[in-house]
Amino acid sequence: MQVTVLYFASVREVVGLASEPWQTQASTVAQLRQELLARGAPWADALDSARHLRCAVNQTMVAPETPIAAGDEVAFFPPVTGG
Repeated sequence: MQVTVLYFASVREVVGLASEPWQTQASTVAQLRQELLARGAPWADALDSARHLRCAVNQTMVAPETPIAAGDEVAFFPPVTGG
């Protein structure tokens, strides 16, 4: 199935893309992240499992175990702080 992956803030800077279509076999956000990590650099650097990243599906904040479906928009971004 195809989803659209969005990258924000430092994740976007490392990957060098704001978004991309992605053909996936993943059924959850966590599985999608693992697929993207497996691509190697720069995705492995940006989405490293040691990094605490937030994720959203169709503009709603979700947990990594959240299911995804064809046509979904899945976003990855670092937590932000205000000041």
